[in-house]
Amino acid sequence: MQLTAESLAARRGDDLIFGNISFYMTEGEALVLTGPNGSGKSTLLRVVAGFLRPEKGSVTFTDSRGRTDRPPSEVSHYLGHRNAMKSELTVAENLDFWRSFLTDGSEAPRTSIEDAVEAVGLGSITHLPFGYLSAGQQRRIAFAKLLVAHRPIWILDEPTAALDINADRLFAALIGEHQRNGGIVLAATHQPLGLRDVQELVMKGFAGSEAEVWGA
Repeated sequence: MQLTAESLAARRGDDLIFGNISFYMTEGEALVLTGPNGSGKSTLLRVVAGFLRPEKGSVTFTDSRGRTDRPPSEVSHYLGHRNAMKSELTVAENLDFWRSFLTDGSEAPRTSIEDAVEAVGLGSITHLPFGYLSAGQQRRIAFAKLLVAHRPIWILDEPTAALDINADRLFAALIGEHQRNGGIVLAATHQPLGLRDVQELVMKGFAGSEAEVWGA
């Protein structure tokens, strides 16, 4: 299994955010994006997740059989700044929706809703509306979404936002377990996540020149 990005460039409006970004990842590896606000970390994650089209370049997923016909978006979990949960629905109803929506019919292992909530340290609250939870609890439940449906690539944008140090450690353990099971992790963060087998990509901000992308 491999995730490959080649010569990626992206814009925000008329501005070129970054250019010539390439990386290669295989089973059990993690890539952490660092850099100041506005340097393109979130934009790069959204390009890899398939939410934004790159100005140039490509992202390819190769499965364990050597096939490259599935886009990375079909095999990735994306956890962004927003939790992507309905406030009026219960925790169980939100996770049940994502479990159904993200499951592709394969025989890949997945975790029950109860076990996923327990894994993020919030057992016995599945009956509560999501909107009743604190910001930290909501972030934990959003992370539980990654557990209820198996996808080999986790794309995480500031995954430990609104969390205390104990939750940071819990998330690091869950991410580490995903890696040990052969998963790939791509994360943007301002603080260490305590991951193993980590590469770092420092985003430096606006590319500033069309020539850097197109070789003019």
